[in-house]
Amino acid sequence: MHVLVTGAAGFIGFHLSRRLTADGHTVVGIDNLNDYYDVRLKEDRLAQLAECRNFRFEKLDLADSAGMAELFRQERFTHVVNLAAQAGVRYSLINPASYISSNLVGFGNILEGCRQTEVQHLVFASSSSVYGLNTHQPFSEHDNVDHPVSLYAASKKSNELMAHSYSHLFNIPCTGLRFFTVYGPWGRPDMALQLFAHAIMRGEPIKVFNEGRMRRDFTYIDDIVEGVVRLLPLPPARTPDWNAEQPDPASSSAPWRIFNIGNNQTVELNDFIATLEDALGKKARRDLLPMQPGDVEATWASIDALSSLTGFAPVTPLAEGIARFVKWFKEYYNYA
Repeated sequence: MHVLVTGAAGFIGFHLSRRLTADGHTVVGIDNLNDYYDVRLKEDRLAQLAECRNFRFEKLDLADSAGMAELFRQERFTHVVNLAAQAGVRYSLINPASYISSNLVGFGNILEGCRQTEVQHLVFASSSSVYGLNTHQPFSEHDNVDHPVSLYAASKKSNELMAHSYSHLFNIPCTGLRFFTVYGPWGRPDMALQLFAHAIMRGEPIKVFNEGRMRRDFTYIDDIVEGVVRLLPLPPARTPDWNAEQPDPASSSAPWRIFNIGNNQTVELNDFIATLEDALGKKARRDLLPMQPGDVEATWASIDALSSLTGFAPVTPLAEGIARFVKWFKEYYNYA
C-alpha cells in the first residue's frame, strides 16, 4: 500500500506510520506542526520516523486546499488514514475556529483528494465523544449519536456525515473509527495521563473532575494501531440488505461503515489514578472538582463489529499499558 497518514507527527499518527513502514508499506506523513501542545514532542516523533526507510514527511496543513490537491495528484495514494484534527474537548470551548478549519475544512480537502484520485480506502478518525448525551452502554455503532455535548464531538460527527455523502455520491469506500481514550508512550501532553504524571512527580495537586467518578474505556496505543492495520486493507462494500425505512446508523447502502475501537472495558478515573500512582511509586494530591462542560460521565466501547470483521481484540491490560507509559515518560522527561 502507498498510504497517506495525516497528523503523522501526532500521537496515533506516529505509531501507525512506524507500524505501516515496518510492515513494508510506503507512507507519506503530513502535519502542520501547530503549537496546540509542545512542538518539540512532535519533532522528536518525526525524528524517530525519519529512521524508517519507507517514510517521507511533508509539512502541510489540511486546510491548504491547493497544497492538498497537489499532494494527491503527485502521490496517487492507494489508501488514506486521516488522523489530523484539532483535538481536545475543553479547548473547543476556547478556540472553536480551529476546529472548523482543521476538522471540517481540512476533512473536506481530504475527501476531495480521495474523489479526484480514486483512493481505494479512506479510514478516518472519529471519536467516542460523538455518543454525547447517549447513556446506553456499552456504546454501540447502532446507537443514535445526534446529541453531541462539545464542538469537538460535533465536528467528528460531521466528519462521519461528510464521508457518507462522498461515499454515496462518488463510491469512495470510507470507514470511520471511533477511538476510545487512547494512551501510551509518546502520548499527548494535554491528556490526563501526562498531566497527572507530571503533577505527581513534581508533588503538585492533580485536577480530578467529577471527583474521579467518571469512567473511561482506556485503550493502549498498540491495540489501536493493530485494529487500524487490520482494517485498512478491507474497504467496506455496500450493505446489500440495508433497510432505508429503518436505517442502521452503523452501515449504509453506500460503501461506508463506522466502527468503535476501544478496550471493551470501562474504568473509574479514581482507579486509573491509583494504577498510575503504583507505576510511578508516588501518591497523588487530588483536587476534587465538579464535572466540566463538554465532558461525559462514562464511555465504554462495544467492539463486536470490529472483532467480527477483523478478529481484533485488545491485549494490553491497563496496569501493563501504564507501566510502559511510565517507563517512556521518565526517560523522555528526565525524571529520576
